[in-house]
Amino acid sequence: MRSVNKVILIGNLTRDPELRETPNGQKVTTFGLATNRAWTTQGGDKKQSAEFHECVAWANLAEISDKFLKKGNLVYVEGYLKTRSWEAEDGAKRFKTEVVVQDMIKLEKRSDNEEDDEYLPNTDEAEKTVEEPAEEPVEEPAETPSEDSTDENPIDKDLGL
Repeated sequence: MRSVNKVILIGNLTRDPELRETPNGQKVTTFGLATNRAWTTQGGDKKQSAEFHECVAWANLAEISDKFLKKGNLVYVEGYLKTRSWEAEDGAKRFKTEVVVQDMIKLEKRSDNEEDDEYLPNTDEAEKTVEEPAEEPVEEPAETPSEDSTDENPIDKDLGL
C-alpha cells in the first residue's frame, strides 16, 4: 500500500537560520517558519491563528539557507515530516517533529496589499532552489520549548482535536 509524507509551506522565518556541522562533517541548518491562517466564524467574527514549524535543511541546502535566509523572510519550503525521539537528562522520553527541507525558494510579496496573496520568487538574487537527496544523516537531538496555541479553531474542533 502506498503512502504519502509531503509538506508544502509558505511562511515567514521566525529566527535566523543556525548552521551547524555534525561530528561526521555533514552541514545542517535549522530555522523556524510561521504560517498564518484566517477564518470567519458563523457569528461573523474574524479569527487568526499561527502555526510554528521547525525546519531542517542538510548539505548544500543547509549552506544556501544559512547564506541567503534571514528572520522575517517569506519562504516556500517543500519536504517531509520526520519525528525523532530521545531520552532527556531527566529520563523522560522526548519527541520532536520537524520538516526535513528538500526544496526551498525565497519569495517576496507581489504588492503591499494584504488582500493580495500572490507570491513571486525573489528576483533580487539568483534563484536559490536545490533538490536534495532523500538521504538523511543522524544528528544529536536538541531540546527546544514547544509552541502551544490556546485558541480553538473550528476545523480542529470538528476533527476532535
